[in-house]
Amino acid sequence: MTFSIAGRCAQTGMLGVAITTSSICVGARCPWVRAGVGAVATQNITLPSIGPDVLDTIADGKTAQEALDIVMARPLYADYRQVTVIDNKGRTAHFSGDKTLGTHRAVPGENCIAAGNLLKSEDLPATMVASFEAEPERHIAERLLKALEEGLYTAGGEQGPVHSASLLVADRYNWPLVDLRVDWNEEDPIAELRKLWDSYKPEMADYITRAIDPASAPAYGVPGDP
Repeated sequence: MTFSIAGRCAQTGMLGVAITTSSICVGARCPWVRAGVGAVATQNITLPSIGPDVLDTIADGKTAQEALDIVMARPLYADYRQVTVIDNKGRTAHFSGDKTLGTHRAVPGENCIAAGNLLKSEDLPATMVASFEAEPERHIAERLLKALEEGLYTAGGEQGPVHSASLLVADRYNWPLVDLRVDWNEEDPIAELRKLWDSYKPEMADYITRAIDPASAPAYGVPGDP
């Protein structure tokens, strides 16, 4: 039903998640990132509060594994949950409850962790990890998205079609550097997410400048903007 990758850039400290699923609006409830803290993907039968709860616990000084253990010990129907975590040191953790759907697996890598359920192949998470690790010099958003593409086009994706996808990256601020979503697409939401990223990437730095130093920000290039 869902596959994802959470990662950290060793050069910049950026943290992010790329995720896709068969249902609508995966970006609204499954990926969670916080600058300087970590990234979480909560999937299968999703409980969105797991993401911020784990990030809060990491922010309190716990490792990824410690934070996940603390949160998943609470009475939240853990058997239905699949969760992956990476913290700001690149340490990873994962949990797959007994009621995780179909073929499922989680694979940690260098500064990343991938997982999925209802997969066509249990090799999919390892394929995503290998993709993320292959080009550490590239922007983390590109690496995450490429890993998601490899999961679908190379490793076969899920048992059924995916319909929504999300790319979420945190840098230095308390808002995302990248927050791109395809909430519903009948054919290929990952291809649509690629189009969004390719359009957003050239303007990404300008939006940061507009936020922190609007006097020096470039014009928007729309009618009425000098």
